[in-house]
Amino acid sequence: MPKADINKAGWEQSEFPILCETCLGPNPFIRMSKQEFGRSCGTCARPFTVFRWNPGSGARYKTTVICQTCAKVKNVCQTCLLDLEYGLPTQVRDTALAIQNEAPTSDINREYYAQNMENKMEDGNQSLMQVGTRATSAGKEMLKQLARTNPYYKRNRPHICSFFVKGECNRGDECPFRHEKPVENALSHQNIQDRYHGNNDPVARKIMANHSEAQGLKPPEDENITSLFLSSLPVSATELSIQTHVINSLPQIPSSQLRSVVHVAKSRCAFINFKDRDSAERAAEAWANGLDMDSERVYVKWGRSKGPSKSATPTAGPSAIPAPA
Repeated sequence: MPKADINKAGWEQSEFPILCETCLGPNPFIRMSKQEFGRSCGTCARPFTVFRWNPGSGARYKTTVICQTCAKVKNVCQTCLLDLEYGLPTQVRDTALAIQNEAPTSDINREYYAQNMENKMEDGNQSLMQVGTRATSAGKEMLKQLARTNPYYKRNRPHICSFFVKGECNRGDECPFRHEKPVENALSHQNIQDRYHGNNDPVARKIMANHSEAQGLKPPEDENITSLFLSSLPVSATELSIQTHVINSLPQIPSSQLRSVVHVAKSRCAFINFKDRDSAERAAEAWANGLDMDSERVYVKWGRSKGPSKSATPTAGPSAIPAPA
């Protein structure tokens, strides 16, 4: 490598971006600009080739925000960061397929990690999404139900005009931005890091929460209930095997958040007790289509308290009663 290029080691050059059908737009003939090393990647901070284009009439100009190495590692679009196969946020896909996020989030390690992954892929290895995972039939079934097969071009609309919000826009119909009042909610607070790594993504949580409710796993109103009830367990199941399978199927929930596992072998059921309500809700969302153990489908329901008592606290473990479906 020439001496002048030593400082550019690891910088990425590409001829065409990795995009989903929605971001590319409905027009088969688009004009795309290319700028080598135009900006730093939103995840690994390495300079990369930036592409910019207009998806179609009435849409805003779109640009790539992450490098191709990071996109290949997660199998996502370089612009919207959604999965290329299912059209879903990475948090939904990784939760359904029980994929552990190994990418570092610190500034010190993420560039080093991206360079190592690029070298592995150049050696002929497949992306992390194509390597064998702990995907189960229940997780694949969940993804099939949630998959977005048709492009959603409404996502390419222009941003809201900030001058209109302040009541100062005088362009009228000629304004290229939308004249609407912004809606302030959790979905309006998103960032690249959370979307890419699948941490606290509000869009993903909304999708999974709606799906779990549709599958009959609506969280009970009592916030003190942190137990889930598993039924139809395999005959060979033990408390240790259940605990191991639960931890492996929930890689995004720390194992320390699991309070206890109570196995009732005679009834082939178990109670999974968590330390807080948020962990229980995330587990219910991940198991919305059931849980596979030893090639058998295990059904999941919320636990519930026996009823009002002197201490007004719900019971956990074997004394909990499964909520009706």
